[in-house]
Amino acid sequence: MHIQALTITSPAFAWGEQIPRRHTADGDDVSPALEFRGIPAGTRSLAVICHDPDAPMAHGFTHWVVYAIPPEVTAIPEGGAGDHPQGTNDFGKTGYGGPAPPAGHGTHHYYFWLYALDEEVGAAPALTRRELLDRMEGHIIEQNRLVGTYER
Repeated sequence: MHIQALTITSPAFAWGEQIPRRHTADGDDVSPALEFRGIPAGTRSLAVICHDPDAPMAHGFTHWVVYAIPPEVTAIPEGGAGDHPQGTNDFGKTGYGGPAPPAGHGTHHYYFWLYALDEEVGAAPALTRRELLDRMEGHIIEQNRLVGTYER
């Protein structure tokens, strides 16, 4: 029996490719569409975090937090998270904030993490990345990521 691994992809860019300007702070600043496959058995909810570990900050920079996504959901449309709760990004806003690395800082890598969880983390409003990670601790069945790049 073949078991399909959890995957996250985007029609906007492939692994390791530059994120289109449309999805950055220099463009329309809309989130890219994301597609999910291989949701493991026992998944009760999904979460997505977009994080830039290359940002010149101790813990990197969080661009997007989406959670309490039902396991039957296989995509998030461009420009939003649908009806799923969105957390607070490091711009201090709820929702998506596109790549905006410091000019001349080189190529930054943006990790779009997909987590399959064995419980619902709750739909408390505007969780930060750290708050969501704390709630997910011990409940991650599987995780995977899509990495895009951007540079100014």
